[in-house]
Amino acid sequence: MNPSFDLNMLAARLHRHVQVLAQTPRTPGSRAHRAAEDYIANHLQDAGFLVQEATDHVEGFTCTNLVARMLPEAKQLPLVVVGAHYDTVSETPGADDNASAVAALLELARWIGPRLNAAPLTARLELVAYDLEEYGYLGSELHAAEIQKAGAKVRGMISLEMLGYTDSRPGSQQLPPNLVGRYPSSADFIGICSNDASLEMMQTVTQGMKTVTGLPVECLSVPGKGETLPPVRLSDHRSFWDRDYRALMITDTSFLRNPHYHRETDAPETLDYPFLAKVTAGVCEAVWRLLHG
Repeated sequence: MNPSFDLNMLAARLHRHVQVLAQTPRTPGSRAHRAAEDYIANHLQDAGFLVQEATDHVEGFTCTNLVARMLPEAKQLPLVVVGAHYDTVSETPGADDNASAVAALLELARWIGPRLNAAPLTARLELVAYDLEEYGYLGSELHAAEIQKAGAKVRGMISLEMLGYTDSRPGSQQLPPNLVGRYPSSADFIGICSNDASLEMMQTVTQGMKTVTGLPVECLSVPGKGETLPPVRLSDHRSFWDRDYRALMITDTSFLRNPHYHRETDAPETLDYPFLAKVTAGVCEAVWRLLHG
């Protein structure tokens, strides 16, 4: 579809989402955690989605995923899942980790919601705000297990993980030793991390995101379930890899570039909102292509 956005307005909306979400840490059971649940659910509902609070008790925590579906739901179609976790560790307000990705998820919902029933689809969409990613990927583990138990076919899962931090200085991008020289040394690109089993999905997503003018996109595919490169497993897509579903992560590369990772300084003013707007526009195009592939 190649969605047309006013990127300045999109950046302003994303900034507002992050400001609301990233005032204080969103730790399990806290007031900020519950406020984030309410904020996310309200925006998904306003976009036309039916939102289910999927709550379970696991490993001493109460875990609440927010699962958004569009009705009528064609359950015979395979699933495309797009998720972003909304919890934080106790040390940080989590602007990049992961309010930036939640903001993108909400703007994806806002854009795609009115369009889902306007054209024939070859897949159905679930948008999920995952809980307890920081505490062992518990929310996505529960969700992936539920999908597996139901026997649903999955076209692919996208985990949105830290999308808004950039640094254009040479040397600002850190890389694992075996990737040095293969990727830019300036931290101003968006990364797509897939495993080999999800290569076709990664190609579709990469092509979609590259339609956004001025958005540098780099991609990486790893064998197996990412065991040989542990940083690529550090988000909710791992719960799908581990069940042999196609999945990938879209990320600004987290602690490999962002010095505020898991610190009290991961605040809204540290993010690059024009960049985040371009990433969000790219996600919209990529998801649209997956739904019509």
